[in-house]
Amino acid sequence: MKQRLLLCLLLCFCMLYYALPQLSIRAEGPEGVFAVSWLCMLLFAIAGNLSSILYTPKKRKAISKGKKQRLRERIY
Repeated sequence: MKQRLLLCLLLCFCMLYYALPQLSIRAEGPEGVFAVSWLCMLLFAIAGNLSSILYTPKKRKAISKGKKQRLRERIY
C-alpha cells in the first residue's frame, strides 16, 4: 500500500516538474483559469497522498494461537 502511495506522490512531483514551466499563471482568460485549476488539483493530489502516507495505522503483528497459549500458561 505504501509503495503505491509513494509512486503516486513521485508521479505528482514529476508532473509538476514537467508542467510548471509550461503553465502561465498570469495569463488572462481560459489559459490562466486552466493553469490555476490544474495546479490546485495537483496540490490536492499531493496533499492527499502525503496525508495517506503519514496517517496510515500501523499494523500489529499477529500472535499465533500457540504463542497465546504459552503466554497464558506463564501467567500465574
